[in-house]
Amino acid sequence: MNRIRIVSILSLLFGLLFMLVPVDSSAKGEVVYVVPIEETVEKGLYAFLKRAVETAENEQADAIIFEINTPGGAVDAAADIGKLLTSTDIRTVAFINNQALSAGAYISLNMDEIYMVKGGTMGAAAIIDQQGNTAGKKAESYWFAEMKNAAKHADRDPIYALAMADENVDLPEYGAEKGKLLTLTSEQAVEVGYAEGMANNLDELLELLGYTEADVRTLEVSFAEKIARFITNPFVYSILLTIGSLGLVLELYSPGFGVPGFMGLSALLLFFYGHLVAGLAGFESLILFIIGIGLILLEFFISGGIAGVLGLGAIITSIFLAADNVVHLGISLLIAIVTASLVSIFLIKVLGKKLNLFNKIILTDSTNTQSGYISNKNRLELIGMEGYAVTVLRPSGTILIEDERIDAVSEGVFINKGAKIRVVRVEGARIIVREIPSLDKEHSF
Repeated sequence: MNRIRIVSILSLLFGLLFMLVPVDSSAKGEVVYVVPIEETVEKGLYAFLKRAVETAENEQADAIIFEINTPGGAVDAAADIGKLLTSTDIRTVAFINNQALSAGAYISLNMDEIYMVKGGTMGAAAIIDQQGNTAGKKAESYWFAEMKNAAKHADRDPIYALAMADENVDLPEYGAEKGKLLTLTSEQAVEVGYAEGMANNLDELLELLGYTEADVRTLEVSFAEKIARFITNPFVYSILLTIGSLGLVLELYSPGFGVPGFMGLSALLLFFYGHLVAGLAGFESLILFIIGIGLILLEFFISGGIAGVLGLGAIITSIFLAADNVVHLGISLLIAIVTASLVSIFLIKVLGKKLNLFNKIILTDSTNTQSGYISNKNRLELIGMEGYAVTVLRPSGTILIEDERIDAVSEGVFINKGAKIRVVRVEGARIIVREIPSLDKEHSF
């Protein structure tokens, strides 16, 4: 009886001990993260991958599998991603699920291992500028060195990496004779040691890597990171800068604050939002941008133009502070300003007349003879006479003197509608007026 009791107690103790031991979801307790690298490589992608690596490091993951399908992208972004991948102690595996071209090939070479789907490709990594032309010798030399160093990271023969970037390398046995860039198929990549193997899908890859029982966790791009990746694309932020410039230019011709200003501000705020999320801009650039907008708005209430110039300078400076590549952004900003100016002229001069657009933006009143107005090439008799501004003068507009509407200009300063004015001089057909400071209420029309 005592023996039975002792056995029962021991069994109960072993059972309790077994329950206290934590049971892992995998036999080995291994953790593997799967991270996608898709579409164009840009600075927004770097921000996402940095978060992914930091998450895996904090969770003490055993490996990160990067599932790659990209046509390439920005060289500077790829270089930053390469440094990020080589700086982590976690095992990194590139799974090329279709293609890893240009910057995608460089990123793959910076990982510890490469696996490819059957029919996948890797290579064609020539460096080109924003116009699609071959970059200069200095940029090419830098990129060739980067490609070779990336290959050496995992003891791969650098000649094939160089052939992917330099068309002067002759590898006819792989379809890359002089004048052509090397693009390896999955079979060729395995043959030359650029890929450790092939897998049809992620499950097969996990089996090849020995992680069939691992805790596999997938990291996806967040909504904010998707927006940042889209906005930090050089082509997209060039469009945003053009829209922003166009909106601000049109707003200068508009009374008050309207649709053009809202359109311009929205585009520029999107530009800053994307660069903030991507980690390219700090809050100091956004604060400077807001100060610039405030100065431009102040220009509508005070005359002189100083506030507007300072505001424009603050906005341009803030945009450059948010840039990761000052040269590229400078070119984009110059293109944006020129495009905005040309579009403004076209809309106002052509469509504005044909379709009666911008009636609230453009001064349409004219003092012609058909309307009963008197014109005179030399109106010296008006000097010293006083009247009122019928329209806003910035600096040109219409004034009223003794019931006569006359075209006039100010001395370069802003004069509000209804302000009292005096003719100070006449130069041919130009009648120049000055605002008379007065405590009386402005004249209304």
